[in-house]
Formats: sequence, C-alpha cells, structure tokens
Amino acid sequence: MLNEHFHEGGCQCGAIRFRTHHQPLRVIACHCKTCKQRTGSDYGMGIYFDEGDVEFTKGATQIFEFHSDESGRWVRAEFCQHCGSTISWTLEMRPGVRGVAGGSYDDPNWFNVEAHIWTSSARTDVAYPDNVKVYEKGLPSS
Repeated sequence: MLNEHFHEGGCQCGAIRFRTHHQPLRVIACHCKTCKQRTGSDYGMGIYFDEGDVEFTKGATQIFEFHSDESGRWVRAEFCQHCGSTISWTLEMRPGVRGVAGGSYDDPNWFNVEAHIWTSSARTDVAYPDNVKVYEKGLPSS
C-alpha cells in the first residue's frame, strides 16, 4: 500500500509486534472494573479500529476470554505469552472491531482521547481534560 499512514507497537519484551493502518474509529479511556483489572491501572486506554486495520507482524498472542462486570458480555484479551502485556482485544458487543492498548504503541502520543467512559467507577481524584466527553456509563447508542 503506497503512502499509507500507520503506527507500530508491541509488547514489553518485544516478542509481539503490530501495525495499525488508517485512523482509529474512536479513542476511549475506560474506567470500568474490567479494564482496571485487565491493565492493572486506574483505567484502560483503548484505540479502536476496524479489525482488518490491525496487523500482527511478529509473534503470536495468547487469548484470554472473560466477561465484563457491567454487561456480562465476553471480552477476548490478546496478550504476550512471554511477558504478559495485553496488546489488543475484541468485544462481543462490537463485532469486526479490535481495541489496541494505547500504551503498547512505540509513540503513544499520536492519538487524542475523545472520551472517558464508566467514570462512575473512576477513582475520586481523576480530573478530566476540558476537551473530552465524560460519561458515567458506556458510550451512548448512536
């Protein structure tokens, strides 16, 4: 593909590498309990693409399926079987879409967060930038 815009990243140990093509469908910081547990952090940063726009270029991921604490739907997290870094995931509620962990990019500053969701589960000391949308629950249907 000529003149295609893409971004690359990988796991902590370098065994998994990926490339995402085109612009993301959305960029969301999620404060739900499931994302907190998946990342081991205060929230999860998800960069969402059409599944065909995410290409694994090195290594093989391990898959762990679990169910969201809020919706009960499955989430299939894909992680490095060597270092345990979560790289991406797919969601039952969004067929054909793949989330990529924002911190796994070589340059995690190329994207802009558009919304914080499930803020009802957020730490009480979280401050939200003025230029992002904030939702107590998930994204509204549209």
